Amino acid sequence: MQFEFATATRIVFGEGTAARLPELAREFGARPLLVTGASPQRAAGMAAALSAETLAVPGEPTVELVREGARRLRETGCDMVIALGGGSAIDAGKAMAAVATNGGEPLEFLEVVGKGRALAAPPLPFIAVPTTAGTGSEVTRNAVLGSAEHGVKASLRSPLMLPCVALVDPELTYGLPRAVTASTGMDALTQLIEPYVSARANPLTDAICVDGMARAAGALRRAWRDGGDREARREMALASLMGGLALANAGLGVVHGFAAPLGGEWKAPHGAACAALLAPGMTANVAALRRRAPGHPALARYANVARLLTGRQNADAEDGIAWVQALCIELEVPALRAWGIAEADLPRVAEKAARASSMKANPLPLSDDELMAALTAAW
Repeated sequence: MQFEFATATRIVFGEGTAARLPELAREFGARPLLVTGASPQRAAGMAAALSAETLAVPGEPTVELVREGARRLRETGCDMVIALGGGSAIDAGKAMAAVATNGGEPLEFLEVVGKGRALAAPPLPFIAVPTTAGTGSEVTRNAVLGSAEHGVKASLRSPLMLPCVALVDPELTYGLPRAVTASTGMDALTQLIEPYVSARANPLTDAICVDGMARAAGALRRAWRDGGDREARREMALASLMGGLALANAGLGVVHGFAAPLGGEWKAPHGAACAALLAPGMTANVAALRRRAPGHPALARYANVARLLTGRQNADAEDGIAWVQALCIELEVPALRAWGIAEADLPRVAEKAARASSMKANPLPLSDDELMAALTAAW
């Protein structure tokens, strides 16, 4: 058995910890760039407390946005980057901090569609402060960027990109709308299930995934029904953090393989795409395992996923899929067609997904027909 486990240098978790951000930031620099979500006015008080330059991320991060952010970092002399927002803001800030010190075009560093150039210099110090409970990007070593010219999303990845501090304050998620709670929460759940059944799973990520799935199973419905449920919000913030720890060290699978082209060419929000595809992706994997590899350990893992989600010790893999399907109905998860994806687009989505880096950790390779069946079920 061989594996490695890497994460942010320091994780700070708990209600009210966001107030410590100025104090923590002073350990790394004096002139931060504060990267925010689409509404920077929400972070105006923190920007003033930090005496920070600000840069808003209006949507999911792109190569063009990171190019602009790296240029601004160099021109203003900012000596660190703080991202306060959802996964888009965190991934954008993470990539800006890396490109600013390494020069060149962001595309040079991207996997799949770029040159995959390794970082030669450490990024600027980077602090991640998530305001959603979903992506886990505060503890990952990659940033997912959209490339308009390639119509796909791909990762800029390096161990050097792990944040100096991941500051997770569940209070920052209290105001999330229901739709965002659903999509980000389903992303968190996906990022606990996929690493658990991954070809690269290891004992450390297994323990994290098992605990995280149990938390998400009990809390996601509650957080969606009542956004002011403090315990549910705390549990989902933990589940999201655990998903980030797991995916960074064990990889993902078919659901995130699909999410890459869906977010790149069709602009489907990442969490919403994962939510729509989780049950179909599980169905495709379980069916393929039963047909081609009935002795594969991932089948037993899918059964354990079902037991964790349903709370029933006699549950099998299909029961877990049914539980996810019922959850998506209750959380009003839209089908893929809601994001402008036509049925005629599905073969192209499948073709691009087959080349996505996330597919490499799927329990087994899926055929074109199996990929199309999953997409059609989600459409």
